[in-house]
Amino acid sequence: MPRYDFRCRSCGATFELRRAMAQANDPAVCPQGHPDTVKLLSTVAVTGVGGGAAPQQAPGGGGGCCGGGCCG
Repeated sequence: MPRYDFRCRSCGATFELRRAMAQANDPAVCPQGHPDTVKLLSTVAVTGVGGGAAPQQAPGGGGGCCGGGCCG
């Protein structure tokens, strides 16, 4: 079951709730009992199948800001 992070606007507490995705946007009450909460944006790390190393740059690739060799 997914975990969602919330912050209480009344007391500033940050807390986590486990709930079904269908209930992701349902109101949440903070552990102190305050009903004025907001769901926080969470970041998720996703890896490919097998969790292998990142792909290598093709030979002759440049440097610079875009990797195309145009910037030096």
